[in-house]
Amino acid sequence: MIRTEKLTKTVPTSEGLLTILKNVDLDIAEGEAVAIVGESGSGKSTLLGLMAGLDSPSSGDVVLDGNSLVALDKEERAILRGQLVGFVFQSFQLLPSLTALENVMLPIELKGDPDARNKASNLLSRVGLEKRWHHYPNQLSGGEQQRVAIARAFASEARILFADEPTGNLDTATGARVIDLLFELNKEYATTLILVTHDERLAEKCGRKIKLVAGEVVSDRKVEEITHE
Repeated sequence: MIRTEKLTKTVPTSEGLLTILKNVDLDIAEGEAVAIVGESGSGKSTLLGLMAGLDSPSSGDVVLDGNSLVALDKEERAILRGQLVGFVFQSFQLLPSLTALENVMLPIELKGDPDARNKASNLLSRVGLEKRWHHYPNQLSGGEQQRVAIARAFASEARILFADEPTGNLDTATGARVIDLLFELNKEYATTLILVTHDERLAEKCGRKIKLVAGEVVSDRKVEEITHE
């Protein structure tokens, strides 16, 4: 479903080129749940952004479902993202002028589905927000906003879901509930899940853990292997 080939990202600084990612080779199968872990500055979010086609590499390539992102222009990448990809961000990224229901309806409507309202309301019920449909993001707690964001991500029926520190702005108890919801829906929808996280509990729920240090993959192992050592 996702393949990276010698993926490298450098940026110019006053002291010369800074290498954020270096020759990252990964192969992620359809339906896998993968955690990308590492210290701050290790390149985790940069890797996620490149795999999602939000940014372009300095060299190398990302292949999403057989499509080379390097071979596509910015507009073509955006179209492919709309067809394949959903996102859950640390900062929720809800549209403030839309209600919870309208935020979740949006990706369904963009696909031209006439049943957007019904599907969105069902998903909001699944994440326990059936009584908060008509509230705007600023009327919701952080945990509620993240649940809306999760409902919106699955509403698009994306085959790949990228989550960047999805519990980063939440307290421990709220984060645990959000994690459970995320994995429950992910299992039901059989989505390929790529998670960037500092949260070891979250990483352990994935089947595979990839660790970055200074922009390079230093380990790529199944969680069962790590657990049983």
